[in-house]
Amino acid sequence: MSRWVLHVDLDQFIAAVELLRRPELRGRPVVVGGDGDPTKRGVVSTASYEARPYGVHSGLPLRTAARRCPDAVFLPVDREAYEAASSEVMATLKEFDAVVEVVGWDEAFLAVDGAPEETAHLIRRRVRESTDLECTVGIGRNKLQAKLATGFGKPAGVFRLTDETWFEVLGDRPTDALWGVGAKTAKRLAAMGIGTVSELATTDPHALAERFGPTIGPWLVRLALGRDESPVVDTPYVPRSRGRETTFQHDLDDWDEVRREVVRLARRVAHDVVAERRPATRIVVKVRYAPFVTHTHGYPLAAPTTDVAAIERAALAALDRFDGRRPVRLLGVRAEFPR
Repeated sequence: MSRWVLHVDLDQFIAAVELLRRPELRGRPVVVGGDGDPTKRGVVSTASYEARPYGVHSGLPLRTAARRCPDAVFLPVDREAYEAASSEVMATLKEFDAVVEVVGWDEAFLAVDGAPEETAHLIRRRVRESTDLECTVGIGRNKLQAKLATGFGKPAGVFRLTDETWFEVLGDRPTDALWGVGAKTAKRLAAMGIGTVSELATTDPHALAERFGPTIGPWLVRLALGRDESPVVDTPYVPRSRGRETTFQHDLDDWDEVRREVVRLARRVAHDVVAERRPATRIVVKVRYAPFVTHTHGYPLAAPTTDVAAIERAALAALDRFDGRRPVRLLGVRAEFPR
């Protein structure tokens, strides 16, 4: 029996949950974000497939989404509904004879034996029958291959990506097609004359180690070769952090007010930490300046703690690391837990 990894990814998950409650919106561009008012500041949480051809995607300001797709229906975020739907899906996946690793609301890895396509199609059918939600399943010999395969199976399909087809499918694609390579890393690679997955795969790891460090450099080459040794584990999924953030309808020009808002957010995060009974080790503050430039700074706690006052102090210390005192449109505070 051969061991395979499947990556299950729910299609347009948040929008799909909303469409189950509002079937009359099927076929129309739907955007979910903020309180559903595109005249206010906020960002897109997800967009239905009908909205995406207009350039609407997660993280886009709601006002921009409204300009790009004026016929879209805007809906508010309903976190409880999405958590409930996610729980149903994950319960369905755990009915299979497989190791199931939940990695978020809308995705999970499964380690399975036997015929992977047969299992993948069975997963799709059972998820649809139990929740009325569609999912895509990627198949690979490891988590990296399965994760990337999912993108080629979208929407509502099954796709297999293995060593044999890796370069045929990905070789000519830019390096940021790889899971784990972002735009900044891709830009640094391009400056070295490395533009594609194939070029990265044939790069001397020592040369990359000089640019990216002894760990990241060789890891990038392994990534380009489709290699991933991380196991699928069935330990319960726990978030690595807890955060709160708020978008202001009017820019905050007074940094004394910014400090007060950071304290308010830090207090809310601290209460979340206390309720979860998981001590925080580091506090991160996010500042989005007007119009839309975002920076973050973190501050380590002296020791893991759930103490509200210590978390507030750390948030203010992180805020003090920001040089700019420009108008602020968004603030966020995040507590990171031990790994």
